[in-house]
Amino acid sequence: MRAADVLALLLMRAVPALAATDAIDAALTAAPGDPARGRQIVADRALSACLLCHTGPFPAPHLQGNIGPPLDGVGSRLSQGQIRLRVIDARKLNPDTVMPPYYVTEGLNRTGRAWQGRPILSAQQIEDVVAFLSTLRAP
Repeated sequence: MRAADVLALLLMRAVPALAATDAIDAALTAAPGDPARGRQIVADRALSACLLCHTGPFPAPHLQGNIGPPLDGVGSRLSQGQIRLRVIDARKLNPDTVMPPYYVTEGLNRTGRAWQGRPILSAQQIEDVVAFLSTLRAP
């Protein structure tokens, strides 16, 4: 097992303890998030499915959802730590949320066989998404 995989497993176990507030301020990786990669992840409906529920600054607005809050301006409304917590596991703030936990593998129901025991996004992908969402500022 690679050192990065071991670190990811340790962080996944530590995430619930870190989420005692409304934020996880500690980054999941030593490498900073890349906003350009984060934008690609958010826009990729097959990978992240963010745009199934959220609108944002992307082409084809008719392919965006309206269940979750708009992503426009989220970087002005929330800190990076607050965004990180919501992406990792929004159930920490709202147990009834329909937003999937992107970096938690425990306590899930009706998980597809291919996804059992693994997060939707890697630690680096989470940091990339956080970096991108943090750039979305209100005018």
